[in-house]
Amino acid sequence: MTTALQQWIAGFQDARHTAARSSAVFLRDVGHGLLEVSHNGLALLGLAIVAIVLFMGSRADLRHAAESRALDWLRARHDARVEGTAQALTDLVEPDAVSRATAADPRDLTKQQAAVALWISRRYRVAPEPVSRLVKEAWAVGNKSGLDPTLILAIMAIESSFNPFAQSSVGAQGLMQVMTRVHDDKYEAFGGNHAAFDPVTNLRVGALVLKECIARAGSVEAGLRFYVGAANLNDDGGYAGKVLAEREHLRMVADGKSVPVFAPLVVPTPVALPSTPLQAEPAVIEPTPVSAAPIASQAHTMHQVASLR
Repeated sequence: MTTALQQWIAGFQDARHTAARSSAVFLRDVGHGLLEVSHNGLALLGLAIVAIVLFMGSRADLRHAAESRALDWLRARHDARVEGTAQALTDLVEPDAVSRATAADPRDLTKQQAAVALWISRRYRVAPEPVSRLVKEAWAVGNKSGLDPTLILAIMAIESSFNPFAQSSVGAQGLMQVMTRVHDDKYEAFGGNHAAFDPVTNLRVGALVLKECIARAGSVEAGLRFYVGAANLNDDGGYAGKVLAEREHLRMVADGKSVPVFAPLVVPTPVALPSTPLQAEPAVIEPTPVSAAPIASQAHTMHQVASLR
């Protein structure tokens, strides 16, 4: 009995050892197989990557698209990580933003231009740097077009008080209150109607409209009536007189004369003639003072004659 038990135990142990060796061999073979497959797979993956890189290297458009997608993905990851933190605001820095600014150093202007820019800055309570850029542009446009630069600046003063985002009730926009929808063809060369809110572009388009109005009317004063849309009306609301009065102030400043910042606009107003013929006398022109606080145009109600604006 003892011998039989011992034989059975010995047989069981041999079977266990055999099974263990078989399992080890099987696992080793499987491991080697997986290793071979992985090596081959990695080799194939590497070859595929090399092929893709070589192909994209020969196609600049595909390379650029891949780079853009990768960059967009990285930016999206970064934005998601910093969203709602102070770093999200610091990431908005734009070193080239100054290139969009409409500004110039008054010291870079001629003595005449600098005097006009500083006077306008004080009178209309606007920063001297953007005004300096507009004054410089008005002189450049005036020289090219034959327009008096102080006339261009006077129109901006009366029309918008140098607010580049001004808009009237009938749609006149920007510094010179050009009717954008009427003169949209003139803005095409500047990229479209939104250029009306670029101060320099608005100045250039407004000067072009003014030049056409003066040529059509035959004189500066009549051209101003066309510009404001009052050519077919008996009264322009004093618009032309205000513009010409402000131009005179600017001319005096440009000539080095002292003009008070709050100097009123003196608009010539005709006195009505008596109805009795025996007492009739020639019309007398008397000055009528107008406040010189930042002046927005009172003539925009006449802009309905849009084709003249």
